[in-house]
Amino acid sequence: MDERPADLAILKTFSPLDGLKAENLHALARKTQILELSAGRLLFKQGDTDKRTFYLVSGSVELRSDDRVVATVRARSPEARAPLTPGLPRKFTARAATDLEYIVIDSDLLDVLLTWDQTGQYEVAELRRDGLDVSGDWMTTLLQTKAFHRIPPANIQAIFMRMQRINYRARDVVIKQGTEGDYFYVVVAGRCVVTRETPLNKEGIKLAELGPGDSFGEEALIAEAKRNATVTMSTDGTLMRLGKADFQTLLNEPLLQWVDYEDAKEIVAHGGKWLDVRLPSEFQNFRIDDAANIPLYFIRLKLNALDKNTQYVVCCDTGRRSSAAAYILSERGFEAYVLKGGLAATEAARAR
Repeated sequence: MDERPADLAILKTFSPLDGLKAENLHALARKTQILELSAGRLLFKQGDTDKRTFYLVSGSVELRSDDRVVATVRARSPEARAPLTPGLPRKFTARAATDLEYIVIDSDLLDVLLTWDQTGQYEVAELRRDGLDVSGDWMTTLLQTKAFHRIPPANIQAIFMRMQRINYRARDVVIKQGTEGDYFYVVVAGRCVVTRETPLNKEGIKLAELGPGDSFGEEALIAEAKRNATVTMSTDGTLMRLGKADFQTLLNEPLLQWVDYEDAKEIVAHGGKWLDVRLPSEFQNFRIDDAANIPLYFIRLKLNALDKNTQYVVCCDTGRRSSAAAYILSERGFEAYVLKGGLAATEAARAR
């Protein structure tokens, strides 16, 4: 099987790849090859559950169900912008109708890149409350945030017991953009600044300034994405930090409410709403009926458009982006549930 590197121009013709930031698209291009397949051979079979995303570069593909052709997808057509048969298990068999070229991307890698892209400018947790005095005791301030309201008291005690106290000097870098997420941080004393490097600004754009009681770093832990911002001490100060494993067990898991597809349907049937946090291009290609679409990177900007008296079932492809969005909603007082397994789970449930 011949193969050649996929260039950026080709990747940009596909959705949601065209929504990736330049640095992530370059990273994806380095890992992606254009593959060839002869007419009559199969790309994948109906019922397959492997986590791979296929795009058609040239030629045409027949989508078949029980040996019957249900659709033909031709390269460079509007249908070919979307992945071939998204959702698992596969609803159709994909057979090469002509000699063709295609690319295949690890679905988890793509989901991580999309999540990283959309959480970047919001790497800061934004636990700052409007009008709340954060100059006093940092523990009291932190406990007043909505993020702690549904956490069992025993967990809260364990959180403070397991936190490590770290002293920093002015200009010390606490977390660096592009590194792996490892800790959740709370400012005890002093101040720090959050910046994000862009291709046009290597010095970094200032996103926020944090003080006692503010926290940061949890979105990278929830989404299992790399840090997309740098936090630097602007004064001498003290931070408390909680390791990734303890954060997941004590803080993240109790806050998030996971539901399977059947339970999610019950919530919606009784007045709840589906909230899809993927990109609009993904939403147009494959979605749940009656779902609202607010991409993850817009969640904080669109909070006023959501109703705190409505229960929301948050969904994405896998649950990674939706769990980060549900955390944001929950800490702001919304009743949010995460669809377990993501939209792939809905396809599996529908197929049964």
